[in-house]
Parts: sequence; structure tokens; C-alpha cells
Amino acid sequence: MIVPRLQEFLAQHHTSYMHTVHRTAFTAREAAHEDHVPTRAMAKAVIFVADGFFGMAVLPANTHVDLHELREALGANTLRLASEEELANLFPDIEVGAMSPFGNLYSVPVYVDARLAAQETIAFNAGTHRDLIHMRYSDFERLVDPLVVNFARKC
Repeated sequence: MIVPRLQEFLAQHHTSYMHTVHRTAFTAREAAHEDHVPTRAMAKAVIFVADGFFGMAVLPANTHVDLHELREALGANTLRLASEEELANLFPDIEVGAMSPFGNLYSVPVYVDARLAAQETIAFNAGTHRDLIHMRYSDFERLVDPLVVNFARKC
């Protein structure tokens, strides 16, 4: 099931997407494998705290966040990953670890790695560990208006 907040937002903006369901997967790589999506096009959302403010880093599943690069790109003095408790408080209607890259729906600014921005289509969690949404990156960008920066490193 797509989280209602996300589903309503996509409907309000008349956005084309495809919804798929797969076996439970707890990592973006596992979800990509289960849904036969290239890991370079599977978006994962990582929540961080920079100088006391939350942000969402969105990057391909075949990469990891370089926290130093992200901190430098944001011009932040401090940066750390959010705790599971913070995730549960920020995203109360989402399974912990299954955030969609629509941080804007939760007043969390979104930063996308340039590698993901280069993809024609992307897939991402729809709020559960079983549901994925597939859509054009250009539609995602139009709806979220993320800042595109370089902060991912190949795994």
C-alpha cells in the first residue's frame, strides 16, 4: 500500500507512476533486486541532521553517502545520521527505513546526488518495505524541487 499522504500528493499533481509490490526488503539494494530494478535507478533516502536541522539525502542504491562530502556541499559545521527514534517521529505514517524521497511532504529539504539525477526513471519506497513507485526523474524533480549535489560514493 502506498502511504496515503504520498498517494494523494501524486494524484493532486496528476503524476504518472507505476506501483509494484515485492517481497519484504529492508535495504534499497534488496528492493531493487526483488523488483528487478537496476541499483543505479533505485533511490534510497537517508535522513541526516546538519547543524541541528533535518535533511534528506537521496542517492542510488549502488552508492553510499559520503558524510564529509555532504557536509561540505551543504556548508554545515556538523552532520550526523538521524536515529531510528528521530525517523519514527519525523515520518509517523511510514515504516522506519522505508521513506520515499518526498521529504517535502514532511517539511524536510531534499538533496539528490547527481548520479541519481542523471537517470531517466527512478524507483523508490512508497512508505513500506514492500511497495515501490516507478516514475520519471523529471516528474520527481518537478514535484520535490531538490537541490542536486555530489555526495555519493560507489559501494
